[in-house]
Amino acid sequence: MQFQQLQYFVAVAETRHFTRAADLVHVAQPSLSQQIKALERELGADLFLRARGNITLTDAGEALLPLARRILADADTARHEVQELVQLRSGRVRLGATPSLCTGLLPDVLRAFHDRYPGVRLLIEEGGSHDLVRELARGALDLALVVLPLPTPSPALTTVELLREDLVVVSSPDAPRPGRGRRTVRVCDLEGERLVMFRHGYDLRELTVAACRAEGFEPDFAVEGGEMDAVLGFVRAGLGIAVVPRMVAARSGPGLRVTALARPGLHRTIALAHRSDVAPPRAARELQRMLLER
Repeated sequence: MQFQQLQYFVAVAETRHFTRAADLVHVAQPSLSQQIKALERELGADLFLRARGNITLTDAGEALLPLARRILADADTARHEVQELVQLRSGRVRLGATPSLCTGLLPDVLRAFHDRYPGVRLLIEEGGSHDLVRELARGALDLALVVLPLPTPSPALTTVELLREDLVVVSSPDAPRPGRGRRTVRVCDLEGERLVMFRHGYDLRELTVAACRAEGFEPDFAVEGGEMDAVLGFVRAGLGIAVVPRMVAARSGPGLRVTALARPGLHRTIALAHRSDVAPPRAARELQRMLLER
């Protein structure tokens, strides 16, 4: 009894038609018929009653059908398990993240993942949440770290909240302390301060500008249009202050003064997103688990 013969038998049993079954398994109809006959000879019983335009299962066929389906399902499971094992040895993960998360959250997690699965390639794409959601939807990414709420809610995406992160104000130690020297500053204290502002499309830009407008003023930009490293460099040079995630400030090294925002402060919610209609590859699911358990 050959595995291929069982595939052909199940196809005929489900379609009740030899030609349609041959199309289903991508084989010529005469070849399929020959394999079914060879299976019947080996089993010593007819599996189908063949009447013109009417194919039905015999008692022997009815007995074989659930067993054949189980064998095919077990084989598919075995193939899937082996493929997943291979993916953890030599697969890839395409991960999107906002630039601030690439600086703050990801380095430790990616190092731990790489140590455990050194054969898996990590492909990282930086971008704002809007761009990352679009890349997820078209299948260019397996996972993405995005800021909630999403710019455009998408029912095709599944999101799991990962963390809620405080934002802080960073400034040059050589410049006057923002907020008239207080140990904490309020958003309203940013009025009149010169801000180093991220480029359009950065979630942090939109969040900061919205917070200032909620306090009744428009922020004053000293420099705008930078990525995270550029913004921190401009702040170190004394060009202005910036609002950044606490994790980024903690990893930024010397040359920056960090000032907390007074309650209620500013926060952002980070979520892990993937497509709802397609299961991420095994390696991506393992990285997802490590991020959620970090």
